[in-house]
Amino acid sequence: MTDFARLLHASAPHPEHAAALQLYGRFVGDWDAEITAFGPDGTSHTAPGEIHFGWVLEGRAVQDVWIIPRPAGGAAFPIAGNWYGTTLRVYDPGIDAWRISWFDPGRRVFRQQIGRPRGDDIVQEGTTEAGDLTRWSFTEITGDSFLWRGEVKPATAADWRLMVEVRARRRKA
Repeated sequence: MTDFARLLHASAPHPEHAAALQLYGRFVGDWDAEITAFGPDGTSHTAPGEIHFGWVLEGRAVQDVWIIPRPAGGAAFPIAGNWYGTTLRVYDPGIDAWRISWFDPGRRVFRQQIGRPRGDDIVQEGTTEAGDLTRWSFTEITGDSFLWRGEVKPATAADWRLMVEVRARRRKA
């Protein structure tokens, strides 16, 4: 392992905020996913994907990689495009919430959000460069599964629109 990889990755949460870090830390591991993208016209498309979560930065953050793969030379996943991106989630005790940054360089999608628990769920909220509100939620969370929903609310709209839904199942060792 290179020094970079060794210094980036961590084996456990940092003890300073270990309890708070479990909000996302419970997802550490490998997941298979079924991704459904919803078009504004009511169409939907489903594709397989994978998600990988791990501890980073001395266990003070959780980083993940979300992938909707496609066969070489295959068509792009309709509506949502192909994902090969990463999220860095850092707990900020000053606001008792998580600062979240999503990067998908292939699609040139970059998002900043604030994440907090809401009951048994996790809700991340932010704003796009165009001023649209974003809401990404983890719901139906168990030790082996979760439902993730990506929603958007344009500044001129009255309601939220579901864009993407991801059903994830933890991979068995």
